[in-house]
Amino acid sequence: MDIKQLHKGSCHCGSVEFEVHLPNGLVDVRRCDCSMCRRRGAIVASISLDGIRIIKGQDVLSLYQFNTHTARHYFCSKCGIYTHHQRRSNPHQYGFNVACLEGVNPFELKDIPVMDGVNHPADRMKANKKAPLTE
Repeated sequence: MDIKQLHKGSCHCGSVEFEVHLPNGLVDVRRCDCSMCRRRGAIVASISLDGIRIIKGQDVLSLYQFNTHTARHYFCSKCGIYTHHQRRSNPHQYGFNVACLEGVNPFELKDIPVMDGVNHPADRMKANKKAPLTE
């Protein structure tokens, strides 16, 4: 698998095309078990907000938000493929669908960790703030 520093990606129908700047290759590759990620089954990697550029199809990208409406999930409104999302746990980053990258087969990636999105870190922090102090 050849991950380039500037790598192109697209949705299935080609209506959305993007570039990701990957000077360190794929970073923070993972799956997540939150209700959204579990259903879409994507392997994602992280990138800074300025590390992705939509080349074509900004007008066909649809936005989906749920629960706290913090994360911003984008997908092609024509073919339905999830391309990227602005992360809830780190809003200064995007997670992007590794399977959308040209020449990358996500099934060749081994030992992909699964993050605990059901018990999101932001939810745990909020719960800890509400918890009564104990000695």
